[in-house]
Amino acid sequence: MCQLLGMNCNVPTDICFSFAGFRARGGLTDHHRDGWGIAFFEGRGARVFLEPCASADSPVAELVRRYPIRSLNVIAHIRKATQGQIHLENTHPFQRELWGRYWIFAHNGNLCGYQPSLSGRFLPVGSTDSEHAFCHILDALAQRFPDAAPSPHELHAALRTISIEIGRHGEFNFLLSDGDYLFAHSSSRLVYVIRQSPFPVAHLSDEDLAVDFNEVTTPDDRVAVIATTPLTDNETWQSIPPGTLQAFHLGAPVALGETSTVAAEIGTGLSPSA
Repeated sequence: MCQLLGMNCNVPTDICFSFAGFRARGGLTDHHRDGWGIAFFEGRGARVFLEPCASADSPVAELVRRYPIRSLNVIAHIRKATQGQIHLENTHPFQRELWGRYWIFAHNGNLCGYQPSLSGRFLPVGSTDSEHAFCHILDALAQRFPDAAPSPHELHAALRTISIEIGRHGEFNFLLSDGDYLFAHSSSRLVYVIRQSPFPVAHLSDEDLAVDFNEVTTPDDRVAVIATTPLTDNETWQSIPPGTLQAFHLGAPVALGETSTVAAEIGTGLSPSA
């Protein structure tokens, strides 16, 4: 199976530390060698890097690890192919436009016998079940809200209904963002950690690398990091219960529906690192 990494913050933040550990799982500390990708929202734009190769061996992934691209929302993926050949068009995350905004999606799991009916507005370029699911999600949202984007609560309710429908076909862990909210759906396993003052000295599980976030943050900064499995070995990661669609906004889990957790206080700040 693949692995997911997401970040949602209250100020533009780089993901260099977390990506260093995540990248190692793409062929060094784990067997996900069939592609990698990462997407950074920057204002209304999205900067996307994709490669159909192991992230641990990729000079581009090394560039991303070293270059502090700051963003409020980031989605990354390392691939272990289950459906679709190892080609660029099958590499996550996927990107589409809806309601004048870019949407980014990445999936971990396997959907069996999944052949959704699509209107034609959103069509897959590759041959993965994941991209088909993404097109189905956006197609269903566009048909339900044809004129304008819904409220966050309406969007959450619609996404949860669609996720339950798709999830009947198999394992369906995913991350989805429009650059404002980040939605994390747990079918089997997803975890998250909230980094805020007082910040920890975090140590990666996959590399002997630690960072004292107090040296690179302000007391008002807050960052949510979501992953398939914990990236650090000295922080308390919270599990997202299976069957939950959890929304994150400004670095905190927010309650938009019955299965969401309670939001933390919202703050402001400068540019930390995660």
